[in-house]
Amino acid sequence: MSAVPAFFHGKRVLLTGHTGFKGAWLAIWLRELGAKVCGVSLPPSTDPSVFDKAKLGTLIESHLCDIRDAQALDRIARAFDPQIVLHLAAQPLVRSSYEAPVETFGTNVMGTVNVLEALRTLPNARVGLVVTSDKVYRNAEWVYPYREDDALGGRDPYSASKAAAEIVTNAYWHSFFQGSKTAIATARAGNVIGGGDWSKDRLLPDAIRAWQSNAPLSVRHPGAHRPWQHVLDALYGYMQLTEALWRDPALAGPWNFGPATHQTATVGAVLELARQAYGSGAIVAGKASPEMHEAGKLMVESAKARERLGFAPRWDLEESVRRTMQWYQKLAQGESALALCLADITAFGTAR
Repeated sequence: MSAVPAFFHGKRVLLTGHTGFKGAWLAIWLRELGAKVCGVSLPPSTDPSVFDKAKLGTLIESHLCDIRDAQALDRIARAFDPQIVLHLAAQPLVRSSYEAPVETFGTNVMGTVNVLEALRTLPNARVGLVVTSDKVYRNAEWVYPYREDDALGGRDPYSASKAAAEIVTNAYWHSFFQGSKTAIATARAGNVIGGGDWSKDRLLPDAIRAWQSNAPLSVRHPGAHRPWQHVLDALYGYMQLTEALWRDPALAGPWNFGPATHQTATVGAVLELARQAYGSGAIVAGKASPEMHEAGKLMVESAKARERLGFAPRWDLEESVRRTMQWYQKLAQGESALALCLADITAFGTAR
């Protein structure tokens, strides 16, 4: 069974994407566990951001660097000399990938190549984890969840770029890492929610922006099914996998981290939970963009992680939505973003 809190104490962790939503939460958590964290990322893509609100740049070693700059990335990695590399940096938005496909492919594919190239020559690196997405699968709108050995695909630039990152990582494993001292794997999580996400075209951040401005939220696809989960559940899965790879490199390969199948829900159902937690909020029907494909049904099967890592989500959908909305409300009331993140991390650590 995993001993994650003790495992990370004193470990040197290079974390790409530490200025993003998931990356900032992970950096805060790793620091709290006693890890030595070096972050590499572009400046935050949103204003506000958890990175800025929590003053994360003063808490860990932080480098603002584009992972498409292979030489700069390599210099930072060599100087820090990590034992673990967690690659979260990405262009993470489906709709933005239509607006900037070249940037999306450059960051998500060649950025991953650059991280893996740096990892190849790091003398003390034992684990490399590449975080991709549940959208890497060739989505046939099936009623059953996708498993790790199902076909990859992607009809939009974001999904295709993340599927390509999976193929790249697999090629590097077979070509350069298999049998070496360094184990590498990929992690595919569902739709993560939690306080501190201010990205555009994401459901709960859009709801917060609208409702805090006393405006209605426009919803394009209320019937779309997604595997919703709290950000801490996904990140804990990543940390469990990292520890497992350290102990057994044969666990290299792709891994799903999602909620139980019965916890998948429609956009409309999640919004109703959000409105109840928030206490108010109007919703109106929005107009979908016919030129932008968005999946109607998407679920991932996490049986592999459950059976081999002991992974199990600790917060159900209702609790995840409640804590997300509460985080934003408390921040608006003047509470510290860092304190709010740490409070959720503490509560998560005691949940079963």
